[in-house]
Amino acid sequence: MKIYLVGGAVRDRLLGRAGGDRDWVVVGATPDAMVAQGFRPVGKDFPVFLHPDTGEEYALARTERKSGRGYKGFVVHASPEVTLEEDLLRRDLSINAMAEAPDGSLIDPHGGRADLQARVLRHVSPAFAEDPVRILRLARFAARLPDFVVADDTLALMRGMVRDGEVDHLVPERVWQELSRGLMEIRPSRMFDVLRACGALARLLPELEALWGVPQRADYHPEIDTGVHAMMVMDMSARLHATLPVRYACLGHDLGKGQTPADVLPRHIGHEARSVRLIRAVGERLRVPNDCRELAEVVAREHGHIHGSERLSAAATVRLLERCDAIRKPQRFLEVLQACECDARGRLGWQERPYPQAAHLQQALSAALSVNTAQISAEALERGCQGPQIGAQIHQARVQAVAKALPVPQDDAPA
Repeated sequence: MKIYLVGGAVRDRLLGRAGGDRDWVVVGATPDAMVAQGFRPVGKDFPVFLHPDTGEEYALARTERKSGRGYKGFVVHASPEVTLEEDLLRRDLSINAMAEAPDGSLIDPHGGRADLQARVLRHVSPAFAEDPVRILRLARFAARLPDFVVADDTLALMRGMVRDGEVDHLVPERVWQELSRGLMEIRPSRMFDVLRACGALARLLPELEALWGVPQRADYHPEIDTGVHAMMVMDMSARLHATLPVRYACLGHDLGKGQTPADVLPRHIGHEARSVRLIRAVGERLRVPNDCRELAEVVAREHGHIHGSERLSAAATVRLLERCDAIRKPQRFLEVLQACECDARGRLGWQERPYPQAAHLQQALSAALSVNTAQISAEALERGCQGPQIGAQIHQARVQAVAKALPVPQDDAPA
């Protein structure tokens, strides 16, 4: 039995990055031998074991053979006869197909170290084309390593996979798993650049693909192209260390602009409602978690009103807070504001601009939350008021509190 450190831990060590989880490959062992040494079996599709002390994963060396469509169409073979080199050959990228022996020596049969130095993402073997998840993984690595380029022959292989329909067999949960991880990387836009370059974005997220080439008003969007703006917003969300729900909201906030009628461009009147409909469809299709879905719909619907919130009256401001459910979910409203800040600053030349609307609306929310709703309800009940009447009185008290707290216009702006 021989044990080797493999994959990401080796790659990150060579890059000088702090290591995360460590993965190990065991050569020359059987499942019974692993159990006899105290390892706990956890693998469903192939033999993986947890170390009895560290809890780290140890996988038996294995090979894979394509047996059907999609990423589940494989026959896995694990036995003591499988060599380390055979195990590394089945991996996706050369930079992930290196191993470290117990004495610290590097085992690099596929040129991973050279590709790290050259900043290249390259497939290990033609078997890359057998698993469509690898397109998503490579795109995610491009977001994690934004100064790396995709090798020409690898990009050609990915395009062929898209043409052959392999991407169409990906299950929604796996697509979301990889996309969500890519959204949390240092430069999310690179993930979408790669997916566009190979044609996969049009199959997986046609709503997003439709944004490129769609013009916007230059006074609000100096970058003009809506797709370019969407990517700038994504990268701003990474720069501001936003949560996954915020980043997903940034992704979907302008999807409706891809369906703006050509005869009204570059204006995008009504794009908010279209964006809500489209991001809702994406959420259902990819089975996106509810916290991401709900935030994305609020941001898609209200980001224009939030951008213009400093011009709203107290009454319109309270209506905006209520539509965002800010009074009931104040913490989520902070995420709404951050997504809107990413939208405002994700524009050419606007990256360093302040976003005073966030502080303005936080002050308004604090004023609205200061209203003693219990006292108002009790007094209203004593006067014989019913539910809707009590609600109206609470609403009006909040309007008055916001009017006192903010220098807002007193004309009732329609928001």
